[in-house]
Amino acid sequence: MKETGTEISSYPINGSNLVEQVKYNDTQQQIWINDQQYFANIPNHIWDFYIGGYQVCQKWLKDRKGRELSFDNLVHYQNIISILGETIEIMSDIDQIITKHGGFPFG
Repeated sequence: MKETGTEISSYPINGSNLVEQVKYNDTQQQIWINDQQYFANIPNHIWDFYIGGYQVCQKWLKDRKGRELSFDNLVHYQNIISILGETIEIMSDIDQIITKHGGFPFG
C-alpha cells in the first residue's frame, strides 16, 4: 500500500488487532480498539473532524467492528489520520487567506 503524508500516529502494542470497541481518550490522545491496543498521538482536532456528518476516525473503525485489522489496514488508518491533519492545516490556511482579503465575496 502506498503511504501518503507524514505518519503522526503510532500503534505501539502488538496483539489481536481485533476491533472490539472504538473509544477515544482525549487526555492521552489515544484511540482504543480493544482492552490492550490503541492508536497513539491522535490530536483532539483530528479525532473531532467531521466530513458529511461523519466523524471520520470513529466511523472508519466502527465500520470494522468485530474484524481483525491487517497490517495494510493499520497503515491505511494511520495515513487517514495524517491526511486529516494535513487537510485541517490547509483549511486553516484557506480561511486565513479569505480573511486577509476581506472575506467572501472577493471584491
